[in-house]
Order: sequence, then C-alpha cells, then structure tokens
Amino acid sequence: MAERPQERPVLIVKGADDAPDQHLSVDKDSVILGRGEECDIHLNVRQVSRQHVRIFRQGNRYFIEDLESKNGTWINGQQLKGSRELTDGDEIQLALAVRLIFIGSGATTPLPYAPPELLTGRLRLDRESRRVFINNVELDPPLSLPQYRLLELLYNHLGRVCTRDSVVETVWPEAVGEGVSEQAIDALVRRLRDRLAELDPDHQYIVTVRGHGFRLENPT
Repeated sequence: MAERPQERPVLIVKGADDAPDQHLSVDKDSVILGRGEECDIHLNVRQVSRQHVRIFRQGNRYFIEDLESKNGTWINGQQLKGSRELTDGDEIQLALAVRLIFIGSGATTPLPYAPPELLTGRLRLDRESRRVFINNVELDPPLSLPQYRLLELLYNHLGRVCTRDSVVETVWPEAVGEGVSEQAIDALVRRLRDRLAELDPDHQYIVTVRGHGFRLENPT
C-alpha cells in the first residue's frame, strides 16, 4: 500500500522577525536543501551553501547528511559531522542562519515543537525571583546581576548560539555603542561556568562556539 501523504514528515522553516513560518513536506525519499535553484528545497540565504544538506529515508527512519557545506550544520546545538538520524522535534540550523524544525511522520499534532525555554532540563530558572536551580538544588549564594542576565539570555535561546553582541546588549545595555572588551565577556562566562559547576561539576552548560558566540546545553 502506498504511503499516505500526511504520513510524510514536515520541515517547519522558522521565519525571521515577524515573518510567518513555512511548512514544507518531505515528500520524496531524498531531499536536498540549499541555496541553489536546483535544490528540492530552495533557501535563498547567502550563508547557506548551494547544496547544504540532504534529508533521506531508510525504511521508516529519516536521516540528515551535511554535504560538506561551507558554514556547517547544527542539530539541537551540536555540529553535524557526516550524517545522523532525525527524530521528531529536532532543531536544524543551517550556517546558523536558517532554523528548521523536523516533525516526524508519527507526529499526532501539526506543531509539537515547544520553544526551547519551555523545555525541561537539569537547570531551571525562576525568573520572578532570579533564582537558579540545578537538579532541584538552589544555587546559593545567588548569581550576580550580570551573571544572571547572561544565563537568562542563553536559557531563552537554549541550544542556539548567542553572539557576543547579543551578550553585550543583554548584560551591559548601558555600554552599547561604547563597546565591551572580549576579555570582559570571557571573564563573565568563566565566572558563570564556575558558579554552575558548584552544583554540577560533571557537565559544562555553557559551550563556546568559536567565531560565533556561546550556547547553553541543558541535559535532562
């Protein structure tokens, strides 16, 4: 029996700013995404390679393969090397410029994706009181205001890279235009890592993405 169209997975292309999301069906067993007009899914974004990634089917499973793209591919914040299986809700970033959500063929709702800041993990913020918990243990003494602002920025963009400029705008809004040294940013990141390590020394929550910025990894 032929597979019904609605059983195919869907890619949600997240719109920038106020642009609406696009919903694209993966309607072939092999689909190429890229900037080239010959691609099955054409993404007219300068940072994306002409043929950036391929999504392909093996049996009832779907995989993604980076086609030696110039600016790289990230799955849930982890850089993709070669190929890997896709699962429902995976976030795909192409060149850190295009964000897509993979909705598996077994999904029962059209939009099961939840914003990263709503996902559960070891680390949790109480925004009203600016308290931080890891594995339900409160970090005491509390973070300084710059440390908390940085952590909240990364937490709100879980798995995505926050640039140094966005760190300055969030942590030191009064200094925008005057500039903040890279050494000051690195020192703040280092102090925040040390504070989080007080409760969970075996996991590095803040990852430096060289040449791009910082990303929070919050395991369950």
